[in-house]
Amino acid sequence: MIKNKPIYILGIESSCDDTSASVICNGKILSNVVANQEIHTKYGGVVPELASRAHQQNIVPVIQQAIHQANIDKKDLNAIAFTRGPGLMGSLLVGTSFAKSLSLALDIPLIAVNHMQGHVLAHFIEDENHKKPPFPFLCLTISGGHTQIVKISSHFKMEVLGETLDDAVGEAYDKSAKILGLPYPGGPLVDKYARLGNPKAFKFTKPRVDGLNFSFSGLKTGILYFIQKQVKENPNFIEENLNDVCASIQYTIVEILFDKLKLAVKQTGIKHIAIAGGVSANSEIRKVLKESEAKLGWTTYIPKFEYTTDNAGMIAIVGYLKYLEEDFSKETISATARLKVSES
Repeated sequence: MIKNKPIYILGIESSCDDTSASVICNGKILSNVVANQEIHTKYGGVVPELASRAHQQNIVPVIQQAIHQANIDKKDLNAIAFTRGPGLMGSLLVGTSFAKSLSLALDIPLIAVNHMQGHVLAHFIEDENHKKPPFPFLCLTISGGHTQIVKISSHFKMEVLGETLDDAVGEAYDKSAKILGLPYPGGPLVDKYARLGNPKAFKFTKPRVDGLNFSFSGLKTGILYFIQKQVKENPNFIEENLNDVCASIQYTIVEILFDKLKLAVKQTGIKHIAIAGGVSANSEIRKVLKESEAKLGWTTYIPKFEYTTDNAGMIAIVGYLKYLEEDFSKETISATARLKVSES
C-alpha cells in the first residue's frame, strides 16, 4: 500500500447515544462531527429505542457535515469504516446499515471496527502535539461499560490482563452521582465538585480483588449505605458536604484504578502507560497519571478530550490502519452487541 498518496477514510460511530462521522487522511483528522442526544437526560440514562431513532434522524446530516468540513467529495473516499460493536444493538444497526449502503453505492471497501480498539488506537491519530506510545504499552480503558488493563503489542494484537468483574468505573461514577441526587450523566459532575473538596474527608472501603481484575459493585453499595445513614442523621448532609463526598468518592476510585495499574507494571515490566475511553477525561485520573511520570518513572500518554468520549475520529484511525493492511470486511458482516477488545 502506498502511504504517500492521500487515503481518505470515512469513519461512522453509532454504538450508544452519539452519532458521529469523521474523515481522516493518512492518519490526520480532517473532520470529526458529533451529534449528542439530549433526550436521555430526563430518563436518567440512555433509552435504547430512543437512541436508535435519533441515530436514524442524525446520521445523514452528520455524515454530510463531516464530508463538507473535510473539503472533499464523497467520491474521494477510499473506504468506509464503521463501529461493528460492542454497543447497543439498535444503535449499531443504524451505523452498520448505512455504512454498508454507502460502501456499495461508492463501490469502495467496507471496514468493520471494534469500538474498544478505537478508544485505544485514538493515540495513533497524527497530531504534532501528541506523542504516540511505542509497542508494547499498557492501556487502562475506562468507560461507562468497560474497565480493563490491556497489553498492546501491536495495532491489532491486544491482550486483556485484567477487567471488571461487575460494574464498570463509569457506571460507578454515574450511580454515585445518582445517589447524591445529581443529574445524568453524573460522572463529570462528581469530578467537578471533587476539585473543590477534601479527598480524605470520608473513607470508603476498597474492594479486595485478586490479580489485575476490578470490582466496583461493593464500593457503590458502601457509598449508598453511607449516604443513607448520614442523611437519616442530618437531612441536609449531602447539600452541606457535597464537595467533600465527591472528592472522597473520586479519591477511592482513582486509588483502585492505580493500585491495579501499578501491579500490572510490576508484573509486565512495561512502563509506557496510556489511558483511553470516556472516563479518561476525568481530571484526577489525568493528574495522577501525569504525576506518575516523576514518581514512578512511567512514560504516560493522555488522549485529547475530543477523543475520549465516543467519536468517529477513533473509528476512522482504526479504519485507516486496517486499510493499510487491506483488512476489509464482507458485506455480510453484522453488528454485534458484545465484542472483546482482542476481537475484530
